[in-house]
Amino acid sequence: MAKHLVAVVGRPNVGKSTFVNRIVHSDEAIVHAMRGVTRDRSYHDADWNGHHFTLIDTGGIEMGDEDAFQTSIRNQAFTAARECDVILLLVDGRTGITADDEEVARILRREKAPVLVVVNKLDNLDTADAMYEFYRLGLGDPWPISAIHGTGTGDLLDAVVAELDKVTPNETCENDDDDEIINVAIIGRPNAGKSSLTNMLSRNDRSIVSDVAGTTRDAIDTLVAHEGRAYRLVDTAGLRRKSKIDEDVEYYGFVRSMRAIDRADVVLLMVDGTLGLTDQDQRIAGFAHERGCAMVIVLNKWDIVEGADRKEAVRDQITESLRFVGFAPVVAVSALTGKNTHRIWEAIDTAWDGYHREIPTSQLNNWLTDIREFGHTVSSGKKLLKVKYATQTGICPPQFTFFANHPEMVTDNYRRYLENRMRRTFDLTGTPIRIKFKRKDDSR
Repeated sequence: MAKHLVAVVGRPNVGKSTFVNRIVHSDEAIVHAMRGVTRDRSYHDADWNGHHFTLIDTGGIEMGDEDAFQTSIRNQAFTAARECDVILLLVDGRTGITADDEEVARILRREKAPVLVVVNKLDNLDTADAMYEFYRLGLGDPWPISAIHGTGTGDLLDAVVAELDKVTPNETCENDDDDEIINVAIIGRPNAGKSSLTNMLSRNDRSIVSDVAGTTRDAIDTLVAHEGRAYRLVDTAGLRRKSKIDEDVEYYGFVRSMRAIDRADVVLLMVDGTLGLTDQDQRIAGFAHERGCAMVIVLNKWDIVEGADRKEAVRDQITESLRFVGFAPVVAVSALTGKNTHRIWEAIDTAWDGYHREIPTSQLNNWLTDIREFGHTVSSGKKLLKVKYATQTGICPPQFTFFANHPEMVTDNYRRYLENRMRRTFDLTGTPIRIKFKRKDDSR
């Protein structure tokens, strides 16, 4: 069912992210006193008295500032305003109206969606004098609130819901049923091209792209429909060593990225082809592997890697150093130009299918019979390991239980042997698998 969209806009540090967290009852949006913490627009599910809608948190709008990010931040905020059903313009009740407030209000008066002026940081809502000047914005009655304490938010949400009831939400991919969506987390080091890939796959400048490392600070969700399937692409903050994380904001971005990996079906590990595989790439792959995610390795900037020998060396490096995720297909692309990015969709689908693969017990045991004929087993003194039966016990990722006479004799080499043989027989491309051994008479 489609949901209404409510955009939260305003200049920096008026409390937009604090307000969003208050309404959605979580700490999804990063809150920090430093200017410019929120840069991209992010979407958060909310409800009020049974009315479900989506809040869009946006970066702080500064009309006269043209730093490395401000133009993109402004564009992101006004894009959110254009696509929503209700606009909330947050202003600071302590500092009063600023030139930026007036300019943003002037632009928002042109929008079709209704605009509510929300005066934040009014801990004492009886302070009527603080409200009068905000009528100058020409957007009707201002609504006093304190986002930190939650006072005034109930009356505001009643007004928001009343406005939403007047319009029908657009049927967009933003509102697809979560059960039908493939969750894809795009992970990697800073400047590997994650935001460029997100924008290319979504055909939408949802994430801000810059040569400055650390541009993306939060995990940004983008829902995309491609050939009849729905995907949630999550552009994550660049993951660095914890010892290199020197700002609170970057730490929170790291935490959000790890959460994105935790809820992902498939991760796209972005590797900068011009640099080759680094130790940090291996660590990031390890994060995803530990959490049991399906994986696709994306070799980015492949169009500017010079020479066939260099390209072969990078591929060999990945094969050698990422053996523990050898199941992951490798796709070489240019996220900036879009070259070969269409191949990523097929790789995601293949990995997702493998992640959900269910193999009938009869097929597993026919395969097991064939394996016994090869005679590869483990012995210790007079004891000989005999695997008697196999069954699948889980998916996402696929999990298999083997019943044997002496499970304590299973070695890592034998476990790898079984996994390799399974992968040759069954299509498990892109997904890890879990193998467990139990004693034959163990019914637990």
